[in-house]
Amino acid sequence: MATPIRVLLVEDNQVFREGLELVLGLQADIEVVATVGDGEKATELARKLAPDVVLMDFGVPGIDGVQATAAVRRACPDVAVVGLTASANSRERQALFEAGAVACLTKDEELGEIVAAIHRAVRA
Repeated sequence: MATPIRVLLVEDNQVFREGLELVLGLQADIEVVATVGDGEKATELARKLAPDVVLMDFGVPGIDGVQATAAVRRACPDVAVVGLTASANSRERQALFEAGAVACLTKDEELGEIVAAIHRAVRA
C-alpha cells in the first residue's frame, strides 16, 4: 500500500471539523495528522508535521484563511493548500488562489470531490 496523503485540517467550526476528520479518516489513502481551529496555529503545525495537504477554512478566526494560506506556503513551500469556504465570494476565492491555494471548494461539496481535490493537490 502506498504512503497515505498526510492532511492538516484547519476549520473553526468544531462540529464540521470533527465530522470531516472522521470521514477523511475512513479513507484508506488519507491520514489526518492534526486539526486546528484557527489560522495562526496552522503554520506552526504545518512546520512541525509536514503534511502533504492543508485543508484551509476561509473564515477561521485570528488570521483569516487567505493570510494563513500565505503563511503556510511561505513556511512550507511543498505543502499544497486546498481552501474550504461556506460563503466566500469570487473576489475572496481569488485571494485564496493568489495566496497559494491550489483549489477552493465549498463546504457542501460531496465527500468524493473533497477527496479528489486532496489527490489533485498532491499531484499539482
